[in-house]
Amino acid sequence: MFIQTEGTTNSATLKLLPGRPVMEKGSANFTEASEARRSPLATDLFGLDRISGVLLGSDFITVTKSDDKDWDILKTQVLGAIMDHFESGKPVIEEPEAGAASSVETGDEDAIGSRIKELIDTRIRPAAKQDGGDVTYRDFKDGVVYLEFQGSAFSLIPGIENMLRHHVPEVEAVKDYRDALPKPGLETPEGKAILEILDNQINPSVAAHGGHISLVDVQDDTVYIRLEGGCQGCGMADVTLKQGVAREIQRVVPSITNVLDVTDHAGGTNPYYQPGKGGASPL
Repeated sequence: MFIQTEGTTNSATLKLLPGRPVMEKGSANFTEASEARRSPLATDLFGLDRISGVLLGSDFITVTKSDDKDWDILKTQVLGAIMDHFESGKPVIEEPEAGAASSVETGDEDAIGSRIKELIDTRIRPAAKQDGGDVTYRDFKDGVVYLEFQGSAFSLIPGIENMLRHHVPEVEAVKDYRDALPKPGLETPEGKAILEILDNQINPSVAAHGGHISLVDVQDDTVYIRLEGGCQGCGMADVTLKQGVAREIQRVVPSITNVLDVTDHAGGTNPYYQPGKGGASPL
């Protein structure tokens, strides 16, 4: 069995092509071992030292490590675990994830939603998968398309928005589905000013390196942001936050005294800041 490997925009993530189908339908993203119990393949990979994330796609696997050390030894172990799995005859997924299908297609999609989903599946997802990521349609409401981004796909947000606007005039914006819940702080003058500088100045630069920074919320004198794509797990994330993002935010909104990174850089994301996992950056 020959497994082809490719680098991604995130040096901590490796894309592997086993030369055979991996997932029959959709994709599965695991950010910790406890989530991977239904997947023998992902469980085996999490059994290796320093593995913090596994994404299973249609014909590829991406593995994310939890530190900045070279792939030299770990890469061999990952290849061995994948070969052993496929030779064992075990399924990649033992049982379907409860509610996975309904999270994307609930009830009858309207005409606009159907057109958007078709574009996502036929043109956007293939491009995302080439770089070890994935994009899944979640909802369309009030001119906003809500998508689920995995891996390096966050860097494609500007291009996705341009394409959808071109083909579907009703589309006004594209957002991460996790940001769909109402957050009063984002509707304040401070929140709008911070969002504008992220969208127009900071994210275009960050996207060039495969990353994206989302504004999670603004509460009193504190801003909560999430680093995504190539920024997640990056060893320079804290420097980027303190020397770049935080300074720009304070320049626009001087009343802000704290910028907190709520990203879990070892895997998934945290629901706001948790001491010891997200990184606090007092200005």
